Amino acid sequence: MNTILAPVMALVGWTFVMWLWMYATRIPAMQAAKINAAKLKQKSDLDPLPVSVKQIADNYNHLHEQPVLFYAVCLVIAVTGGAGAAALGLAWAYVAIRIAHSLMQATINFVPARFAIFTLGSIVLFVLWLITALDVFAA
Repeated sequence: MNTILAPVMALVGWTFVMWLWMYATRIPAMQAAKINAAKLKQKSDLDPLPVSVKQIADNYNHLHEQPVLFYAVCLVIAVTGGAGAAALGLAWAYVAIRIAHSLMQATINFVPARFAIFTLGSIVLFVLWLITALDVFAA
């Protein structure tokens, strides 16, 4: 088994946790706001929802943005067999940082701290990509 796939599966699993959290909060909030899901046409139709509910949905969407690069890099590592200790450590660090980012955004959403967490995750992902790219182009 290629161990680099474990952090990939962990982040996919976390995305499903956020998906469940999103619907566990969104559906009751829509019912309370008397929003008819069958009549939704655009995102602004959900504007009456509380900010706390929207933050969770926003984070779920964010887990489909930059992490896509993480998945691609990890799949390259899996295919090329280039998962050394550094890559594996960076991959797990990225997963932990994304979980921290999710929790920050979905709860207190203090933007300066959230931005710092996002930046740290971006740097970790960049370094993971860089060592993987150097390995791929050296081959």
